[in-house]
Parts: sequence; structure tokens; C-alpha cells
Amino acid sequence: MPLKPLVRAKSRLSEAAGEEFRPKLALAFALDTVTAALACADVRDVAVVTDDPVAGEHLAALGARIVPDAPANGLNAALAHGAAVVRAHRPGAQVAALNADLPALRPAELSRVLHSAALFPRAFLADAADIGTTLLSATSGTELEPAFGGPSRARHRSSGAYEISVPDVPSVRRDVDTGEDLRAALALGVGPHTARQAPRVPGWAEWAGVLSPAGRSTALGAVELPAVSGRTVPPQVRASGA
Repeated sequence: MPLKPLVRAKSRLSEAAGEEFRPKLALAFALDTVTAALACADVRDVAVVTDDPVAGEHLAALGARIVPDAPANGLNAALAHGAAVVRAHRPGAQVAALNADLPALRPAELSRVLHSAALFPRAFLADAADIGTTLLSATSGTELEPAFGGPSRARHRSSGAYEISVPDVPSVRRDVDTGEDLRAALALGVGPHTARQAPRVPGWAEWAGVLSPAGRSTALGAVELPAVSGRTVPPQVRASGA
């Protein structure tokens, strides 16, 4: 899993969240993504490639392995390096690169994607916009060959990776780059770290309308969001085993 230094992460969210608050959201997204990934029965461990000391400390506390971005040559070099570090510890391991901005991620949905991916030497899952990629996997003995960034769906497909078409896995496809993406993630139900930060987003009163009526009070800890227009917004925290 790659994570830029927080000061530069999620730059496209600045308009919706504000420049000062944006790094906090980026960290919250990563914390929820790692928490859900570690709760997935098909994930042995999670390695996060980052040079951000604050993010590294928080993610390590969750149980992630922090890998310094030794190549310092962009997203795909970082992912290839992360895969190499994992396989240096466990030769022949199956690996998967996962975006760090999936705050609604559900372990059960991730498990279904990984089961499908394991049937092919390399496989990928397109994002919700059908333009980018949220997950790329490689089985034992196969190089990951990541080509993330921008229209990566087309690049991964042309590289020979199989495109996974698992139904009903919206949380694995819902990455967050813009304000509209965040609204969509909130509607799915986000993890506790993002749920705590969301009410601080400017214009939260308008955003709260996207939340579904049935909140999820879970083992990860319910988060009671503030009242809006005289009503209490139900907690939108997804379950670690959902």
C-alpha cells in the first residue's frame, strides 16, 4: 500500500476539505483502509510504503509494516519496492497492491476480490469511475508490474493483467480523490477514523444528507456524528467483519 507524505497527499481534496484539513483526511483514509485490510481473513499482513513519520507511527500501531520509500521515484516504483520487500521476507508470496484511500473498505468484499484475483497470474480491479485501479495482484513467481496513476485501468489491461469483475464490491472500488468521491464513500459507510474527521469538513451540514438512514454501530467503535438541522446523524462506521 503506498502513501505519499501527508503534506502532499490527496491534493485534489483541497477544494472540498481545505488545505489545512486535507492531510488529516488522507491519514484517516489510510488508517481505515489498513484496519479493514488487516481484518480480512485472506490478508496475512500489510506493508505500507511511506516516508511520512506521522503516518508511519499511526499505521505501525495498527499492525502494518512500514517500508521506507527507498526508490523515491514515484508511485509505481514504491509499489514494486514494497512487493520486493514482502517477498524478501517470504519468497514466493502472493502480493497485492491496494490504494490507501478506501475509507469504506469492507474485509468481506476485499476477500471476494482476492479470491477472484488468485485465479490469474496478475489481476486488477478498476475503480468506481472505471478509469483507474484500486487493486493489482500477482501470484507466486509473477512480478507485480504496477502501472497505477490516471487511466491505469487501460494500462493494466494492456499489460496482460486480468480485469476482475466481481459484483457487489463497491467498497473496494470506492477510492477518494475529490469531494464527490468522499460523499459517495460516506454513503457506503466509512471506517471510524474517517467518520471522526468527516464532520470537520467545511459544509458538513449539506454533506450529511448523503448518509444512509441505517447507521452501523460496530466492533470498530460507533462514532456518533453531530446533530444537523435538529436531527442526529447516525454513525456510518462499517464493521470489521462486514
